[in-house]
Amino acid sequence: MSNFLEEIIAHKKKEVELSKEKLPIEKLKKQIKQIKKNDFYSAIKTKVLKKEIALIGEIKKASPSKGIIKKDFKCLEIAKAYKNGGATCLSVLTDEKYFQGKLEYIRDIKNVRALHATPLLRKDFIIDPYQIYESIYYGADCILLIVGALDNDTIKRLYEIAMENKIDALIEIHDEREMDIALEINPSLIGINNRDLKTFETNLNTTKNLMKKYKRDLENKIVVSESGIFTKEDIKSLTDCSVYAFLVGEGLIIKENIEEATKALIQ
Repeated sequence: MSNFLEEIIAHKKKEVELSKEKLPIEKLKKQIKQIKKNDFYSAIKTKVLKKEIALIGEIKKASPSKGIIKKDFKCLEIAKAYKNGGATCLSVLTDEKYFQGKLEYIRDIKNVRALHATPLLRKDFIIDPYQIYESIYYGADCILLIVGALDNDTIKRLYEIAMENKIDALIEIHDEREMDIALEINPSLIGINNRDLKTFETNLNTTKNLMKKYKRDLENKIVVSESGIFTKEDIKSLTDCSVYAFLVGEGLIIKENIEEATKALIQ
């Protein structure tokens, strides 16, 4: 784990403890029983099986490596633009300290009638079971579990809790070691992040090389390529490796007209 990731996780632990004090887990569990979720996995799978592009548009104001990415940040307008542009699902950054996100963004999006049925991924550093119940409470349909940020026992337990509570989980990996761990868990969704968490550089060969090496193991799974995707050529080079699902943030969020940029990327 990189020093920076360790710093984020240390801060996240404190954040979670504060959240538990404000809204205890037992109270949270009672309140989520009636919440209905959209099927994140099926929405992507439907597209992928037809060899159509399944785009997860990311709503992201800032990043630790680049600072503010979107100065004129209007969460709901961005969400509508992605949806109108053809995005299948949305990814919502909810980490406040490092990405200037908010959990409330998920609830705000779900409260818009035109976006109510759009599956939402909570993009954050999930390290504690509490955050899974919290994600459901705020309206998330899927959570991100980062193999590089968790020990093997913790990620397995978190995945089990997600499945028990019928919320999808995208297991994110960066290299062969993490892929082996993910395959042991046997999830339906695997995200291959092309960004090196130590250098923050992106390289699409990360997805290409892993797809080549683990082709047989990944046959019955949906693979999502994440980070470093900016052009139609990038998409084409990845569909050539049998990847049809993509998580795109900076490549679209920086555009003045996100709707048209989304259409241009995937159509």
